[in-house]
Amino acid sequence: MKFNRVFMALLLSLAITLAGSGCVSQGEGAEEGENIEAEEVEANVEESNIRANPVTPWNPEPTEPVIDPTAYIHSQASVIGDVTIGASVMVSPMASVRSDEGMPIFVGDECNIQDGVILHALETVNEEGEPVEENQVEVDGKKYAVYIGERVSLAHQAQVHGPSLVGNDTFIGMQTFVFKAKIGNNCVLEPTSAAIGVTVPDGRYIPAGTVVTSQDEADKLPEVTDDYAYKHTNEAVVYVNTNLAEGYNA
Repeated sequence: MKFNRVFMALLLSLAITLAGSGCVSQGEGAEEGENIEAEEVEANVEESNIRANPVTPWNPEPTEPVIDPTAYIHSQASVIGDVTIGASVMVSPMASVRSDEGMPIFVGDECNIQDGVILHALETVNEEGEPVEENQVEVDGKKYAVYIGERVSLAHQAQVHGPSLVGNDTFIGMQTFVFKAKIGNNCVLEPTSAAIGVTVPDGRYIPAGTVVTSQDEADKLPEVTDDYAYKHTNEAVVYVNTNLAEGYNA
């Protein structure tokens, strides 16, 4: 009998200790777990790599990206704001397509935006809600901050900063820079080259490391001829990346 009394006293003491420690019942624990899970889901939505632009003095309306279902956006890439991405586009890790200042950004079908590429632009609407015309380019009667045509390759760490336009079937090489410029169709910008404040005619190339800042220089750029070493580079790169987009989506 004495042993039973001691045992019961120990059980009572343990129960009081557990109650004082803040331990909860299974039902209460489940409810708390559900709340934590809900908070995590909400945080993940807010921190998504594909999301609307924030509300700012120059843009009171958040806009979600419009992405073709056949495009592939890597989880470590960012696509933000008024962005349209076409069919079979491949967006690689650490790429940033950020339409939160200059808007909109358009990327045509079968383009590839490779690792570390940046697409951004200057303010296209002022705080009074009026368009900033000099920070836009026009294509088929519509204004854009950045317009990328079809089958364009934007190679590793290239930067296209609006207002800018890149024409169809053009290769923008590694670590190149395009700013306030229009690049024609079937062009090649070799690695580390730059086009600033100029219009590059169709079928021209900028040699590696060359910085073009005057229209006279742009007009004198060499033509892409049949014996040009990189004439078919873009076709091969587009082929690889459209298949990568399909493969990743599968």
